[in-house]
Amino acid sequence: MSQPAAADIDELTTDGSMPAGQAAYDGTVAAPTPVVGPNGEAAAGGAPGSLLHRLRQPQTLISFAISLGILIFAVLRLDIGLGVVWRNARRADPALYALAFAVYYAGFPLRAYRWRSMLGRVGIDPAHGFPVPGTGGLVEIFLLSWFANCVVPAKLGDAYRSYLLKRRTGASFSTTLGTILAERLTDLTVLFVAMSAVGALLFHGGVPERATETFLLGLGLIVVAIVGLGVMWTSRHALQRRLPERVRQQYGRLHDAVFACLRRPGLFLAISIAIWLGEGLRLLLVARALGADVSFTTAMFVALMGSLLTTLPVTPAGLGLVEGATVAVLVAVIGMENDLAASIALLDRVIGYWSIVGIGFILYLRRARHGLG
Repeated sequence: MSQPAAADIDELTTDGSMPAGQAAYDGTVAAPTPVVGPNGEAAAGGAPGSLLHRLRQPQTLISFAISLGILIFAVLRLDIGLGVVWRNARRADPALYALAFAVYYAGFPLRAYRWRSMLGRVGIDPAHGFPVPGTGGLVEIFLLSWFANCVVPAKLGDAYRSYLLKRRTGASFSTTLGTILAERLTDLTVLFVAMSAVGALLFHGGVPERATETFLLGLGLIVVAIVGLGVMWTSRHALQRRLPERVRQQYGRLHDAVFACLRRPGLFLAISIAIWLGEGLRLLLVARALGADVSFTTAMFVALMGSLLTTLPVTPAGLGLVEGATVAVLVAVIGMENDLAASIALLDRVIGYWSIVGIGFILYLRRARHGLG
């Protein structure tokens, strides 16, 4: 997977004109932009093995070591019996658990529809000559990008999603990344507001320590987002003047895409609400499959908290952090037994993390065999 700057830096042709896939798009798909490595070399075929390369990098290995350390600490600190957890998992109601899987994966077509709508806002659609794939194709891109988020830290899967669409359609990497940034901001807003509302109903002022930390994280992210959007809105030209000339147009495209998607966000906010309700329902079904008496309000809060923790770039997709926080909050909120709470965390992450790793790896290998990267 290429770095964002490397994938986008050569969008202008050598004579300064716009390439195919931009304003003067002529109906053909541009050839994939070479991915420039750290030594300035072009990676063949868009670096189909770059994700595997990143898996071997020290940062990735350290992030997985941190995840393992957090999990071991949680097991020891909470005195979790791994044998009991395993027995609980084996006794889970298969029908309810399968329904939890179905609810989770039903969210991907919703995400694909929302993204396709955002891409249409910025002119990346068949009407403007871009062969944007249908729902199935966009879902595949989502699964690949989420796979990247699950195996490398720092949410690089978002950049990978832009890269995949660029290779598929010839669309501007910067414009596509702008739609993803707008999508993330929409999700973050709905997530934080919903988590705050559910938390107020659930805790009645007595917020557990782990939940308080998550609230502060969400508040911090919201503040950073508001400040960042304010700076982008008020200082576009000042910022562009300070950027190197070769990236000014890329920043302009990203800026325009973000605000084009956020200008009338009603549809996108509604879809985001439906997605987060699905997250809560998934965790509720997992808990019920294990025979746990969990309310929808509790399930909703725990699911939203887990989703927020995945934004931290410390571990891939919050591995370790989400499991530990899930157990801690279930024990603190409703006095659940540690082993049962750990069973819920385990089975829920099988759906939201490990199944993505498995499916994404298969899709990635298929693309790599065809040289698609």
